[in-house]
Amino acid sequence: MSRIVIIGGHGKISRILTSQLVENGDEVVSVFRNADHSSEISALGAEPVVCDIETASVDDLVPILTGADAVVFAAGAGPNSGAERKHTVDYEGSVKSMQAAERAGVKRFVQVSAMGIDGEVDTSDDVWAAYVAAKRNADIELKKTSLDWTILRPGALTDDEPTGLVTLATETERGSIPRADVASLIAAALTFPETAGFTWEAISGETPIPAAIAAAVAAG
Repeated sequence: MSRIVIIGGHGKISRILTSQLVENGDEVVSVFRNADHSSEISALGAEPVVCDIETASVDDLVPILTGADAVVFAAGAGPNSGAERKHTVDYEGSVKSMQAAERAGVKRFVQVSAMGIDGEVDTSDDVWAAYVAAKRNADIELKKTSLDWTILRPGALTDDEPTGLVTLATETERGSIPRADVASLIAAALTFPETAGFTWEAISGETPIPAAIAAAVAAG
């Protein structure tokens, strides 16, 4: 059994991941900002912790992460937020979480990022440009840490039923992927320590998730 802290615990992917981890026998601590969601998170079998990473300090996060075996950063400002919150949640929230993990002695850190953020950015849309910058820069900062990190960059997210079949590579073609399959990828990455140090894009494909991870690790 592992103790896993999920930052952004009320998100759709996070709730699915919570159920998967609890079913696997893991202890899950779910961190989210709206206290009204506490009963829902408790019903999934996780320990609810109300903490707004946008306003929290690293000092606030350290006690929450202390004793954990891994941290999953899956928080985001959401589609209806402005450029400023892309920075304060998607970037600053991630950086504070990784800094807190280092101070708390947690080595494993899995970050949910976004596909296609390393290329040219359409600067005509300020919010989109801020989102891309936040995700890209958060990934850059994570790679500078001492953490055993894995970065997953899923394609367009859907609420379709999971298939358990993916394409996983340093760079894939554009595509979509069910949120439930992203959750399964996170869970698998947590299970296999050899995934540390890799950044992968992920879309639906034809390869079962464990085999896709094994092939991606072997490809280097």
